[in-house]
This record gives sequence, structure tokens and C-alpha cells, in this order.
Amino acid sequence: MKQLPIAPLLLVAGLFCSIYSSGQQTETSAGRVSPKELAISPSPIFDLMAATPTQVTRMADIKDFKVDWSLKYGVNPNLAIQSQPFWEFFYNRKDLSKYQKASGFMRKLASIDVSLGSIQDDDNYRRIGGAVKLNLYRQKDPLLEKGMYEDIGAKYKQEKEELLLQLKEAKQKLDTLTNILEKPALRTQIRSLEDQLNSQNSKRMGEINERAKIFVNEYWNASSLDVAFGRMHTFKSDSSGTFGMKRSNRSSGWGAWLNGNVGIGKQFLLTGLLRSFWYNEQVDFIVKDNTTGDETADKTIAKNNLYSMGLNLRYGGAIYTFFVELLYEYKKLNTPIEAVNQNYKIPGNVQIVGSSLKWDDVHPNTLTFGGDWRISQSVIINYGMRCVFDSKWNFKTFTPVATISCMMR
Repeated sequence: MKQLPIAPLLLVAGLFCSIYSSGQQTETSAGRVSPKELAISPSPIFDLMAATPTQVTRMADIKDFKVDWSLKYGVNPNLAIQSQPFWEFFYNRKDLSKYQKASGFMRKLASIDVSLGSIQDDDNYRRIGGAVKLNLYRQKDPLLEKGMYEDIGAKYKQEKEELLLQLKEAKQKLDTLTNILEKPALRTQIRSLEDQLNSQNSKRMGEINERAKIFVNEYWNASSLDVAFGRMHTFKSDSSGTFGMKRSNRSSGWGAWLNGNVGIGKQFLLTGLLRSFWYNEQVDFIVKDNTTGDETADKTIAKNNLYSMGLNLRYGGAIYTFFVELLYEYKKLNTPIEAVNQNYKIPGNVQIVGSSLKWDDVHPNTLTFGGDWRISQSVIINYGMRCVFDSKWNFKTFTPVATISCMMR
């Protein structure tokens, strides 16, 4: 299939999301403190599927619905949705006092993050899965900064009361005015007062957003610790979306992982990852009958673990960052014969042809360069160039990856 150019699509989609979310924000978030997050991170399920530019992800506690679009495999419909059900049901209110007064345990429950996603690779294998993330530690929570916006609210509340009083008096005066020559000036005054009232909300949000930018710029690399769990399945899929045989390899299974961020100075962020992934490993091989010499294809399924650990160093600020990342992975069962010996019972009169053993190789070393660009308060573009090496650091594959994350507010 002919691939469309990714860069123009990425820019167009990002700008569309930016324009859409900006319009929505004017309408829906007028009474709420903004922003609710220090960063916009990819959905945890995309993190498990390795569909993000960085595999050592900078996690963030978001408080809005979010959509991710991955361009790892061209323009296939690779989407993930993300939400926080506990926050939405109990704390997503105009008045944040309930959240601010909640216990630390309840605020941790409010950080529970649920994501569902699907990607389709170039071989028409469709991955479907879900993940749950919980924040364990957060150095800074924007929603607990009570003093940052209180004076703005008080100032505009007093201003609104004064304008309403002036408007009431002007309208009463207009009703009782007998000199028609004075009425045009009074009507102009009334329209001016109404315009000031109508513009109050946008001016208030403008001041809040300016302070929010200062807060985010100051604490964009605040430390945090998150734990996540996820499960995914992989199926053969045709162009109509019909599922076929389920695939047994590292693309189907469940995982658990820890992500931690530590700020270094004002311009660096160090992120670490520890992950374990449990899955069924399929090994294909040929058995040879020692009596007849006949060879027959066979396979076995063994339980295996994939362990991942990595470090990511980011440089930049709240608007854009650049990163370099190193990821190391290894299997619990190191060789195909170990997997065969786990489950397969070899009859006495046959033997396995050693050179025929095949399974999905995992090259242990991955080096990635990339960055992100937060093009608006609600939209971020992530990009990276992923280089995979074998155990002797021989170059194997190169994959460009890009994602767009759009907060739906």
C-alpha cells in the first residue's frame, strides 16, 4: 500500500486538534483553573504497545479525556482514548475545594487513568488492548495551588458586582429620562457596560492562563512516580477489519511497569522504566523421524517473560523538549531450545532439527532520539527515531515514530 507523507499529515492533524480544543476550552472551561497537568503524556496502552516515539515515557497525571493518534505504521487508524473515571465521577467540578480537601489516598484514586487502544502494523496484525495507570508520588499538583488564582477570582467578582450595579442604575435612569438629547449617550454607556461584562470571562481566563504558564514553566520537570498494568491481544486482520487467528508472541500478553521522573535543575528531566511482560512464546521447528528420515513441521507454545529497563534524558522546557533514550530488553527464556524443552515432549524415535528452530527475536538494545512540541495548551506532537541493535551492538532496524495527543476540552 502506498504510504502518504507523514509530516504534512502530522502538522495538519495537530493544527486541527489545536484549533478544535481552543474553541472548546473557551466554551467549557471558563470557570475552572487551567491547566490541570504539567505535561501531556502518551496513553499507557500505547506505551505498552511500543507505539510511542519514546519507550521510557514521561508520565503525567491528566484530568481530561484525551485521544492519541500513532503514526508508527503510516496512516492506519491507530488510536487510543484515555480518561480518569474516578476523577470524572467525584471531583470534576467547577469548584475544586472537594478535591483540595480530599485525603492523599482519595487524590491517588482520582489519578487512576484508564486507556484503550488499537494499532495495525504493516503485516495486517491488529493489536487491541487496555491499560490502567496510578500515580504513586507527585512533587507538584497544579490543582492544589490554591493561592495562585484566588485573588483573580476575588478581583473579577468585585468588578462584576460594580458593573452590574452601574448597569442597573443606567437602565433605571434611561427609563426615567425625559430629555431625549441625553438618551444616545446613556445608551452608549449601557452598551459599554454590557461589553465589559461580556469580556470579563475572557479577561479572567487570560490572566489565569498567564499564571498557569508561569507555573508550568517553573515545574515542567517535577518529580513523579507511576505504576501501570496493561493487557493486549494481537490478531490477523484483513482490510475489512475481520479478525483471524490470534498471534502468540510478545504482542499478546499482559505487563506491569514503573515509570519515574526526576528533575535535574530547570532544563533537564531524567525518566526511568522497569517493566515485566508475560506472554506465550511460539517456537516453530522441524522434527525428523530417525527411522524413516521424514521431516515434519511442528510448533510449541511456552510461557515466557520479557524484562525491560531504560533511561531517558530530556532537555528543554514546557513548550518543547529533546531527548536521548536507551532501552535494554531480555527474555527469561534466552534461546528457542529452552522454550521447546519447557513444554514439548520429544518422542523416542524423532529428533528436532536444531537449525530449524525459529521464534521472534528480541534485539536487546534500543537507542532513540527525538522530542516533543506542545503546540497549544491541549495538543502535543511527539516524534522520535528508533535504532535497534543486537547484543553486540550491530545495527538492525531504524523506525521513525510520531504521535499526536489531543486533550478533549
